[in-house]
Amino acid sequence: MKRIAIGTALATIMMVGPPATAQNAPAAKIPEGKLGFRDTPILPGSQWHVHDPDRPAPTVVTPGAQPGGAPSDAIILFDGKSLDAWHGERGPWTVEKGIMTIPSRAKSGGENNLISNQQFGDVQLHLEFRSPNPPQKTSQDRGNSGIWFMQRYEVQILDGYQNPTYADGTVGSVYAWKPPLVNPSRKPGEWQSYDVIFERPRFAADGSVKRPAYVTVLLNGVLVQNHQAMLGTTKWRSIAQYQAHGPAAPIQLQDHDSPVSFRNIWVRPLPETAITAETATTDAQKGE
Repeated sequence: MKRIAIGTALATIMMVGPPATAQNAPAAKIPEGKLGFRDTPILPGSQWHVHDPDRPAPTVVTPGAQPGGAPSDAIILFDGKSLDAWHGERGPWTVEKGIMTIPSRAKSGGENNLISNQQFGDVQLHLEFRSPNPPQKTSQDRGNSGIWFMQRYEVQILDGYQNPTYADGTVGSVYAWKPPLVNPSRKPGEWQSYDVIFERPRFAADGSVKRPAYVTVLLNGVLVQNHQAMLGTTKWRSIAQYQAHGPAAPIQLQDHDSPVSFRNIWVRPLPETAITAETATTDAQKGE
């Protein structure tokens, strides 16, 4: 009798097993086809459990076939075929053999910035540029252009290879504000790439700044600005200041009377969740 009782007890223990944990918790309540756990804590500032099976999966995006290529959800601004996505202040820029180049001001009749027809706010941008070779002139007159987000906030384009100039005006700088962390410039005549995350400023109803613009910049794959706050609308020889504006405006490429060339320009508008994620993280940290 005792042997039977002991054997039964052991069998019962073996059937019951150890207490359930987050790794081996039963998934009886989780619908078929879903994976995750519902017996885990709720994430701070969120409705979701850790490893929540009901949390929406990210949208599938097909990356570009080559490094720097446009992903499937990108808006193509220049693919070497036409300038349909742009208009110049005094006329179109030159397109030849798949490359777009700033025409001389003598030909254009004056400053001729290129402006996107579509408006953008928070955005990821990829752009490739080439400074003229052999180099022309020096300092700020050598391979100068610029990316003006919302026609206000400039990331500088310049021939930065062995070209001394003021630090907050070299390539990779937030012009007239922050020099780049490093200078990874290629030689004149070589193609270079920018990958930029721009976060537009947020304004209160009275026009005051609730959240400044931020920019993260990689030049030739090297980080040169890391979530850098911007002071306001870019100005030469002055301190930038904000003036309230709407949530979207064109992207502008600057004509500085230097024959800089461009190719492979595309953007991805960013969802609001890409920006508000920072706030959620900050709130969570405050609660610790």
